[in-house]
Amino acid sequence: MVASGIDFRKGSPMASGNQRGKNQGKEFAYLCVDDFLGDIFHTRALATAFETGLIDSLRQNKSLSHRSLLEQGGADHRGMRLLLGLLLENRVVDQGDDAVRLTEEFLQALEFRDLLELKIALANLAAHDFLDHFSDLVHRPDHFFHKVKFFRLFSYDRCLNESRENYEATQRWMRITTTLTKYEAQACMSYHDFSGYQNILDIGGNSGEFVLQICRKYKGIRAAVFDLPLVCEIGWKYIQPEPEAGRISFIKGNALTDVLPERLDLISFKSMLHDWPEKEAGQFIENASRSLAPGGTLLIFERGPLDMAEGGFSYSLMPFLLFSLSFRSPALYEKKLKDLGFQDITVRFISLETPFFLLTAKKV
Repeated sequence: MVASGIDFRKGSPMASGNQRGKNQGKEFAYLCVDDFLGDIFHTRALATAFETGLIDSLRQNKSLSHRSLLEQGGADHRGMRLLLGLLLENRVVDQGDDAVRLTEEFLQALEFRDLLELKIALANLAAHDFLDHFSDLVHRPDHFFHKVKFFRLFSYDRCLNESRENYEATQRWMRITTTLTKYEAQACMSYHDFSGYQNILDIGGNSGEFVLQICRKYKGIRAAVFDLPLVCEIGWKYIQPEPEAGRISFIKGNALTDVLPERLDLISFKSMLHDWPEKEAGQFIENASRSLAPGGTLLIFERGPLDMAEGGFSYSLMPFLLFSLSFRSPALYEKKLKDLGFQDITVRFISLETPFFLLTAKKV
């Protein structure tokens, strides 16, 4: 027995073996965060470790004795044993004779802490809707979309009129999309060369994070975001501190009905079209096609359909499962672009935490 009277190492053999090295072969380093969010037990335990300051204490002190851990915040010995047992099994911590420390694997995941904590919060929130309403998703999708509380986070109708409540609600969901885009943009730029463009427009680009990433890497690009009024106001404040702010503008409007800027080199739709029925999604593309200069590129970067039969479904994907009926094959967009006369239509599939596709097409 260790000095604290509790041997936390009991029951921890699952912390080694085939669960280790799960991130090997993943193309983008940030994907390692999902390795620690595999099921509800480990995800809830990790959330508690963040909430109680345990993760920060271990990171600051490198390692802590069992007695120190038990004294933190007056923790119950039995509760702390349960928590550390789950963290050990999940490879968040390991230990020596009388010291607990964060694993090297988890320290790598902590480099993407904003994404890790966001995914924990979203998964735990979405789980309630999944448990309560999954039968509706299968048999009564219309009922499902009206019942699910998670979707109320994304209240786009509140982005039109300025009020304190609308501002705070819009800012809340924009934090979610901004954090996801911060990392997903890396994949898009890895698969598409933006160096040949000068003037680009991101429709539904919310905070501007996508074009910020592009402008940060490609110094000759000027970009605009076209989005709803409150979204543009919040996005403008978000971009202002960045050195690239002088090359990024925001245009308030409705991309279904308003006139878009013209003679653009590139128009992008990043994780936006799936929010709309097929008819409206097609109208967005048609409107964008009119604004492109001849030879300009239309780019769509979206999540594709989830294939549950492939296995490996992580608890962290719970929010995306709720949206699963909205994720389309790129075939719909390919057909629309062909009908509009676009050429050089290319689709690339990218494996992130869910399947993505990158579709590009040139206007004749």
